[in-house]
Amino acid sequence: MTGFDTRPVFFIIGALLSVLAVAMLLPMSVDLAAGNPDWMVFAIAFALTLFFGVQFMLANRMDRIALNLRQAFLLTALSWVVICAFAAVPFMVSQIDLSAADAYFEAMSSLTATGATVISGLDGLAPGLLLWRSLLQWLGGIGIIGMAIAILPFLQVGGMQLFRSESSDRSDKVTPRASDLAIAVGWIYLCLTAVCTVMLAYAGMSWFDAVNHAMTAVSTGGFSTRDASIASWNSPAIEWVLVIFMVLGGMPFVRFISLAQGRAASFWADTQIRWYLGFLAAVSFGMSVWLTLTRGVPWDDAIRVTTFSVVSVVTTTGYASIDYERWGPLASVVFFILTFVGGCTGSTSGGLKIFRFEILFIVLRALQRRLYSPNLVIPLNYNGKPVSADVMISVMSFGFVYLMSVFVLAFVLAFLGVDVVSALSGAATAVSNVGPGLGPTIGPVGNYATMPDGAKWALAAGMLLGRLEFFTILVVLSPSFWRR
Repeated sequence: MTGFDTRPVFFIIGALLSVLAVAMLLPMSVDLAAGNPDWMVFAIAFALTLFFGVQFMLANRMDRIALNLRQAFLLTALSWVVICAFAAVPFMVSQIDLSAADAYFEAMSSLTATGATVISGLDGLAPGLLLWRSLLQWLGGIGIIGMAIAILPFLQVGGMQLFRSESSDRSDKVTPRASDLAIAVGWIYLCLTAVCTVMLAYAGMSWFDAVNHAMTAVSTGGFSTRDASIASWNSPAIEWVLVIFMVLGGMPFVRFISLAQGRAASFWADTQIRWYLGFLAAVSFGMSVWLTLTRGVPWDDAIRVTTFSVVSVVTTTGYASIDYERWGPLASVVFFILTFVGGCTGSTSGGLKIFRFEILFIVLRALQRRLYSPNLVIPLNYNGKPVSADVMISVMSFGFVYLMSVFVLAFVLAFLGVDVVSALSGAATAVSNVGPGLGPTIGPVGNYATMPDGAKWALAAGMLLGRLEFFTILVVLSPSFWRR
């Protein structure tokens, strides 16, 4: 490896590991208060993680931390891999005694806010481990937002450069302004989590369950404290509260700053918010009508269960209040398609993202008009900004790599012995960071425990690829990246 200084990269990774170590004190305290012996697991994991975090910081300390383009690419890719390895330690040495493949899969699913799990028996699981899963999703969620508003626009990944003027300076450094914006978004993230906790407790959850589900709803991660997920409570009030905060979690968090500053007009002027809300409303209404007419479900129940399921899948949360596969093949196909959509950029959701569909629609409409008016000059604008050729190429390239990643991962899973439905839906949900797939094994009421270890490693890689928008990993894996 030649050509650039890696000290800032490992210094920041050390700082992130130190934050992760401090976070381990929360589940340790919960287990200690509950008299569960697993508190020692978190104590050991805390000491180990803090030791390596501090060592990284001391060995790579600098007077001023600033990242250039190559360092930012390396940090973005390497930090998630390293942090997931340390986050997996409590799963490996606790009473559930997960294998290395299972523990890393669970940690990757948690931090990328995917929501796929290999753990069964959640109802009887130690409270510390339940909190650890939810806390990892919550921490991963704020990391995802920070990455989307500060790092990815800077790296110009997948058309994200459209949002660069809103989120980071135009220089070749990751600047303090981006950090200040991330802090402001962090406060909003914390406030949404607190409000969601109170509303869930008022709707009928215990405070412990409310805290866990608030963290996994706002982060659109989808982990629950029960095997039956949200269906365990059988409460319309709880479901509607979660719908609200899943929708909010799928919105661009920088726009909440506009609302906090009293600039509601700029919030509603964002076209991806209007498309996002309109799409959720249209699909939920259409599925509700279909469910009422074909299955005889009462309208109030139909609108509730379909809205919850549609929002859960589109925002890539992955909660389950009902097994929608029982609604027939049409419903399964619809929800499989919804797996690819995703929420808004700058949110905690995965998927292709609404803004990319907007860009593709703008390009398609312009191309159609030019077919019958070749000399017509058509300005391409998104949210009042011109769409450059670089942005169009980035978005189309992202879509191609996205689909190819799903197909390649599905092929790998099938090669490892996974059935066709589970392979295809599992690949799609991993890359989209949704969680539940289709079929009896990994469907809305199943989990990934019976998958072979090779499949779990492959799925974990797919989760990371999807969360880091593909090109971040592909660039780092390129031999030319490491040349001077």
